[in-house]
Amino acid sequence: MKARIRKESGLHLFDMNDLERIERFRREFPAEGFFQDKEWVMSPRAFALPEEVVGMIEALGPALRRFQRACNRMYMEGVDGGELGWVTALLDQGKPESVVALGRERAWRDELPGVIRPDLMMTEDGVKIAELDSLPGGIGLTAWLNETYAGLGEDVIGGATGMVEGFRRAFPDEVILVSRESADYEPEMRWLAGRLGDGREVLNPWSMDLKGLEGRAVYRFFELFDLANVEQSEGLLGMAREGQVRITPPIKAYLEEKLWLALFWSTALTGHWERLLEEGDLALLRRCIPEGWVVDATEMPVSGEIRGLGVASWDEVGELGRKERELVVKVSGFSELGWGSRGVSIGHDLSQGEWKEALKEALAGYGERPFLMQRFHAAGVVEHPAWDEAAGVARLVRSRARLCPYYFAGSEEEEVVLGGILATVCPADKKLLHGMRDAMMLPCVAG
Repeated sequence: MKARIRKESGLHLFDMNDLERIERFRREFPAEGFFQDKEWVMSPRAFALPEEVVGMIEALGPALRRFQRACNRMYMEGVDGGELGWVTALLDQGKPESVVALGRERAWRDELPGVIRPDLMMTEDGVKIAELDSLPGGIGLTAWLNETYAGLGEDVIGGATGMVEGFRRAFPDEVILVSRESADYEPEMRWLAGRLGDGREVLNPWSMDLKGLEGRAVYRFFELFDLANVEQSEGLLGMAREGQVRITPPIKAYLEEKLWLALFWSTALTGHWERLLEEGDLALLRRCIPEGWVVDATEMPVSGEIRGLGVASWDEVGELGRKERELVVKVSGFSELGWGSRGVSIGHDLSQGEWKEALKEALAGYGERPFLMQRFHAAGVVEHPAWDEAAGVARLVRSRARLCPYYFAGSEEEEVVLGGILATVCPADKKLLHGMRDAMMLPCVAG
C-alpha cells in the first residue's frame, strides 16, 4: 500500500508521535496480497464521530433489523396477490423464475441476513442512508483496521476484536464460500477466518466437495445476480432445499433490492409500515432514509402528481432546473451495476440532456431492471490528518466521509451488535464516496 496525498492539502499537523505511529502501522501491515493490490491514503488517526452521530448509528442497528423483517413480511404477504401483490411483483422484476422461487422457499421463509451494513452519509442533519447491504465486503478490512488502530492506542468503536466476535456471533460455524466474482474479497475473508481461530474453512465453488458440506452451514460470498456463474450452485441449492445444508444470507434476492428505501416513502404503504414497525423506529428511519420514489413507467392518471415534486410526469422531472434536481437515480439491485457507485446518476451534476437521458434509461428498465430516485444529501466537509509520505508529516485534508457500520445479528431475535464502523474519507470535491486511491480507510472513534 502506498501512502499518497493531494497537492492542495491543508496545514501541517506537527505531532512527535505521528511518525512513530505510521512506522508501527507499516510494520503491522499484513502480508502482500491481503487487500488485492488496493491502495489508499494512510492516516495516523482514527476518524472521530460526534457523540450524537454515534448514538444515532447505535440506534439504527436494531431499527434496520426490524425494517428488514417488515420488508420480508410485506413481500411474503403479497406472494398470493391481494393488497400487497404489487409490491411483490415490483421486487420480482427482472429475476429468473428459479431465483423468485428460491426466495419463497418455506424452509427459510422467515430467515433474515446475519449482517447488515448501511452506507451512511454524515450530513449536518445526522446520517442519511444511501444504501443497505446484507452481503457486504470490508468485514475483514474493518476488523484489521480496528485491531491495528486499537494497537496504536485508539479507543475504536467496537473494540479491537468487535468485528471478529460479531461475525462469530452471527455465523458461529459457517463455512465461508467465495465465488470468482467476489474474488477480490477472498484474502480478507481468509484473514478473518484465521482470526476466528476455530479452523474455519474458506472454500471456492469450483473446488468444494458438495458431499463434505452435508449437515453444515455456509456463509455465501456471492451475489444472486451472478448465480448462473457460480460453479456447483445448482447442487448446493438443491441440498439447501432438502435441508442438507443451510445457506446464509438466505437466498432472497428481493431483500437485497434498494427499492425498499423508496417504498418506505410510498403513501400507499404508510399504514403497513406503521403496522409492522414501532413508532420509535419509524421516526428514526424517516430521519435517516432520504425521500425516495420508484421510477415507475406506468402511465400517470390525468389528475396524478409525483409525490413531493409538484410535477405530474417523469417528463416534467426531466425538465427540472439544476437546483430542483438535487436528486440521485440508481439501479435497484440484481445487477452488476448495483454496487460500487455504478449505475448512479446525480441530477445536479449532469446537464439537462444528460439528466433526461438518465431518466429515460431508468424508465426503460422498468419491468426488467427497476430504478429508484432519492433526494441527494451531500456529506458535510470535515478535516482529517492524512500522511504525507514525501514530507514525513500529517496534513489536514478537507474531506467528506462515508460511514459503514457493521451490525451483526445474535442468537436472540432482536439482538444486534455493532462490530465496528468503517469510514471512507474522500477528498471534499468527490460526490460519490467509495473506496479509491485518494481516500483514507479508517476505523471510527467517539468524540
